[in-house]
Amino acid sequence: MVAAAERGHTRWGIVLPFLALPVVVLGVLIIGLFLWAWSDDDEPRGDARTGAAATVPCTEALAFGAAERPAHARAHDCTVQRGIDTSYSAVLRMPREDVRDWLRETYPDAPEPRTGGGACGALCLDVTHENGLPGTAEAHVVQVRVEHVNAETALVRFSAFTM
Repeated sequence: MVAAAERGHTRWGIVLPFLALPVVVLGVLIIGLFLWAWSDDDEPRGDARTGAAATVPCTEALAFGAAERPAHARAHDCTVQRGIDTSYSAVLRMPREDVRDWLRETYPDAPEPRTGGGACGALCLDVTHENGLPGTAEAHVVQVRVEHVNAETALVRFSAFTM
């Protein structure tokens, strides 16, 4: 009787590791596949928890709002934030005399830019698909705020976002 019990116990001691191995391997593969699918590292997102933005090429930021970098402008500080909505921003330094022409060429069907102080700065333009945003724009709204740095230079803050 003792021999039969030992024999059965020995068999399970050998078989169990072979049965557990596929379960462990399958579990690791499933968890790995889940983590791979959950991580979306293809595009810069920024940190949704802290609101931090990710740096992107300025051509990408401007293109989201159907714009191109003006010929004599220096673009910098171009970022994207993604979450429920997407928001791109760019800062341009350009000759003051070129700003209105660039806005007219970029958004020919938009209303005339507003002038005034306060939050608007020297010049403001808000464009939506209803009032002149080109159909090629991925953004729903484009906002342009212009500040005069000196007699020749303007600082243009460009933002394009979805709602």
